[in-house]
Amino acid sequence: MMDGSARTLPDPRIVGLYAVTPDLADTPLLVALVDAALDGGATLVQYRNKSANPALRMQQALALAATCAKHRRPLIVNDHLDLALAIDGAGLHIGAEGFADGDALRATREALGRSRLLGVSCYRSVDQARRAVAAGADYVAFGSVFASTTKPVAPAAALATFAEARDLGVALVGIGGITRDNLPSLVDAGADAAAVIADLFAVHETGAVRARARMLADAFAGHPST
Repeated sequence: MMDGSARTLPDPRIVGLYAVTPDLADTPLLVALVDAALDGGATLVQYRNKSANPALRMQQALALAATCAKHRRPLIVNDHLDLALAIDGAGLHIGAEGFADGDALRATREALGRSRLLGVSCYRSVDQARRAVAAGADYVAFGSVFASTTKPVAPAAALATFAEARDLGVALVGIGGITRDNLPSLVDAGADAAAVIADLFAVHETGAVRARARMLADAFAGHPST
């Protein structure tokens, strides 16, 4: 593990297992699986559903917000600022490719408000991450750190990226192909959190999700913020 004394401690809300939802139309099942992940040790949740229509997206986001509130954990909405605001979510996660300049990202930061979290996917670019932090990002995500089944053509981000980005002073999140087997190497590289979809929700059964969440969360037991 990296020496905690050499690190800037990140926001404690963005440390550990970051559960990212699978695309499911079955809202009760989705809520049950996320509830199990939180029971197992997930510290925050991102609602991400690329196939849902607006009505379903609203229904699911509201239901997940209630579940996260029960666990006192943040719910982050992927991509949709209007939805994050409508449900009074804890924050928003966006991709840096949607912002040609810092002004657009700063406008999103202003619309979101300072009380909510803003996360930005920066892929493998530390320079992009610096611009995101300067515009108000609370955390930056790098990936795909490993081969990903969710985004199989995503460019790879080297584990060395996390050491290079440590001086940014915000939480660093790894995403892409993360499993209980390779997660320790990501933590050792300096990631504060791991965003996981497939390895956490591969089996749509609450007991399996709870057990997998515990195994993934355990990898962060030595993190200086835990």
